[in-house]
Amino acid sequence: MKGTVGELGEFGLIRELTSRLTTTSAVRLGPGDDAAVVAAPDRRVVASTDVLLEGRHFRRDWSTAYDVGRKAAAQNLADIAAMGAVPTALLLGLVVPADLPVTWPAEMMDGIRDECQVAGAAVVGGDVVRGDAITIAITALGDLRNHEPVTRSGARPGDVVAVTGWLGWSAAGHAVLSRGFRSPRAFVEAHRRPEPPYHAGPAAAGLGATAMTDVSDGLVADLGHIAEASQVRIDLRSGDIDIPSQMSDIGQAVGVDPIQWVLSGGEDHAIVATFPSDVKLPARWKVIGEVLNPSALPQVTVDGAPWLHAGWDHFGDEPGAE
Repeated sequence: MKGTVGELGEFGLIRELTSRLTTTSAVRLGPGDDAAVVAAPDRRVVASTDVLLEGRHFRRDWSTAYDVGRKAAAQNLADIAAMGAVPTALLLGLVVPADLPVTWPAEMMDGIRDECQVAGAAVVGGDVVRGDAITIAITALGDLRNHEPVTRSGARPGDVVAVTGWLGWSAAGHAVLSRGFRSPRAFVEAHRRPEPPYHAGPAAAGLGATAMTDVSDGLVADLGHIAEASQVRIDLRSGDIDIPSQMSDIGQAVGVDPIQWVLSGGEDHAIVATFPSDVKLPARWKVIGEVLNPSALPQVTVDGAPWLHAGWDHFGDEPGAE
């Protein structure tokens, strides 16, 4: 492919992007009509949406277009899994400058398509618009398969808190990239291209999870949403949270205690849930805390004390993951 988005034109760009897509059995009518048709056997649809803005959520000098596509899809599909649902479809809204090389959105679409395949979903439609900065808006859909949704409001005193997936890896990778380095590669790649444990969400629902969320804004911050919605206190045991030796090495090199990345770093999209204490959890789940009666306001504590490092806030003063 040669030339720019402006030279290709709106409908040429749409043809190029849709030609790269695959489908699934849930898609009854894909791109090309006024709207898509997606099967909903459960007769309920789980939906989530997110917006990524260049310079705020991704940087082209840090991530390839393919990386950005994988990340954009992953963070939306993880929300579906965190409700206990199976991802089925994704809709894309794309704003791009006219002088952007056509290869960039094409490679981004490859990333979105491939991440959808990992989760078992498919891109079913969207829209493209000319604008000054690259903006990616994604809506993901999912099917509950006759389970009740696992919300943030079901945690009860006596439940255990368990997590599956990476914690702190994306934040450690961001720290590496911020200092102009590209290794350790595993942490840099975790930042560029998160790997949510999609299948763990529906599995947790089947195990009887009482509350669940994905870790997008930081473990303490996201568990704080559960604590508030459930009107409980959640206490985490820092000694039960694994910190890889390489993460400790990065922390020592940049002067950061890695527990800050684990507890406050976002964008790993691990899944954290609360379960009744008698549930036998598979090995992939790590118990890291417990749900208690609130002593005052609902909150999350670490080893019995308040955690003072805030997680990610889109309207905060500090820059986000990128």
